[in-house]
Amino acid sequence: MQQIGHYLDELPLGMAVILALTLGLAPFVPEPHLWEKLKMLAASELRRGIDIFDLLLHATPWLLLLAKLARMTTRG
Repeated sequence: MQQIGHYLDELPLGMAVILALTLGLAPFVPEPHLWEKLKMLAASELRRGIDIFDLLLHATPWLLLLAKLARMTTRG
């Protein structure tokens, strides 16, 4: 767990933001892919393996950004 914290400390905040805004939201048209998958999850329509994988793929940059921000907040 300590090693993960070290990686989060070394990751530039700007890079985490860029990852979240590009990979996390792409493709942008007709709506961000992550938003589409979250709506499917809320409607209990997320059943196929590829859809679950896609949700994880597009959510990972956002989770990384949240972890980075939380680490920055707790470390001062």
